[in-house]
Order: sequence, then structure tokens, then C-alpha cells
Amino acid sequence: MARTLASRRTTRRLAADAGLLVVAAAFVLPLAWVVLSALDPHANLRVKAPDGLTLDNFDAILTPEITFTPLLNSLILCGGATLLTVICAALAAYPLSRFRSRFNRPFLLTILFATSLPITAIMVPVYALFVQVDLIDTMHGTIFFFAASQLPFAIWLMKNFMDGVPRELEEAAWSDGASAPQSLVRIVLPLMGPGVAVVTVFSFVMMWGNFFVPFMLLLTPDQMPASVSINDFFGNRGMVAYGQLAAFSIVYSTPVILLYVLIARRLGGGFALGGAVKG
Repeated sequence: MARTLASRRTTRRLAADAGLLVVAAAFVLPLAWVVLSALDPHANLRVKAPDGLTLDNFDAILTPEITFTPLLNSLILCGGATLLTVICAALAAYPLSRFRSRFNRPFLLTILFATSLPITAIMVPVYALFVQVDLIDTMHGTIFFFAASQLPFAIWLMKNFMDGVPRELEEAAWSDGASAPQSLVRIVLPLMGPGVAVVTVFSFVMMWGNFFVPFMLLLTPDQMPASVSINDFFGNRGMVAYGQLAAFSIVYSTPVILLYVLIARRLGGGFALGGAVKG
């Protein structure tokens, strides 16, 4: 009986391991294609060892027109929109977390509903509005819309993280003469550093990979971000420069990876509340 149970457990464990390996392969193979094709002078859609290692694909894309200007535009758009999103989300989440009202739940449910709206469903009226207010083909207009589109989910996340900071810490600051904005900046936000990091990374990544919004709102080629300019590697009649596309994909992914590495310590840490509140 014991051997039968042990055999069943072993079989289940092997089946689970096999399933995990299949899932891992589904993620690893595309990444392997990107890395191998970037170094392959004769890259195609197959995952194969390079015919010969070369950096010609990187040399071909590392120019101001192809890479540097689009990446700079992406950093301006996504960095500015992320900063605006985090600030507005913190200011909106604070009263939702700290003050009780009968409108809190309907407001949060409305925010949750707003996160489920497909961006394509609202782009036509947004485009018409931007034309009317003279924000079309402007970097700051695109930044505003990026921030507005990410704000609902950012508020939801920020509010949940903010609920984990004890109110007693703020009350102690208030008793020392601190105002509500001061307690938010000096007490709440530093203690919920991992939460702010999560909102920052999530917002930046979602904006960084967005193709449709800048494609619709920006018209001047010199203002296009990298998420749009990557389309230039797909030529006419199905011709694609696979090696250059893979090299550009690696360069394009670098800022996101660096951002995650820079704040990974904040993401891995818990809230610094140990011993802060005594019963």
C-alpha cells in the first residue's frame, strides 16, 4: 500500500515537472530565437545555431534614425507618463484608503470597470477630442493619455498597498504637527516602497510596449517611439530583416530590464513596519 502511494506521488510529480518544462519551453524558445538571430548573419524564423557569430545586425540598427531617437522618445513618453501616473495614483488612493465613505466602493468598482475597457474602443473619441483641443501629434498630449489610461489600475493597486500601512503611524505624525500631505510623503509612501515600485514597473512596462496609442496620436515620424518604429523592420511583400529585428528587440528590451534590476531590491523587500506599532 505504501509503495503504491509513493508510486502515485512520484508519477504525479513527474507529470507536474513535465508540464512545467513544456510551459518553460514555450517561454524560452522565443527568447532563444531573439538572442541567436541577433548574432546570426543569415537569420530566419527557425530557432537554430548561428551560421557564424556576427555583430553586423547591431551595427546596422545602432543609428540615430533607427534606434537612438525612437528610444529617447519612448523614454520621454513612458518615463513622464509613469511619473505622472504614480503621483496621481498616490494622491487618489490616499483618501480612498484613509477615509470611509459610502462612495468609496462604487468609485472603486467604477475604476475596476475602467480597467477592463479595451483601448481600441475609446481611441476614436479620444482622437477627435485631441484634434479639438490641439493635442494631436504632441508628446505632452500622448503622455497625458498614457497616464490617464494606466491610472485606474494604478489607483487600485496603490490603494491596496496603502491599506497595509497602519493608520496609527500617521496619527502619531499628526500629533507632532504634520499635515496629511506631509504624512503621506514622509510616512506612508516610504513604508509602502515595494507597492510604489510595483505600480511604477507595471505602468512603465504597459506603456513601453504600447503600439496603438502613439501610432494614433503621433503623426510626425521624428516623434515616434520604439514601439512604433519597430514596425519598420517588416518590409514589403513579406520581406523581414530578421537579424536586425532581433537585435533591435534586445536593445528595445534593455530599459525595461534595467528598470526592474534597479528596483528589484524594493520589490523583494517587505513593508518596513516591524516594531513600528506596539499593541
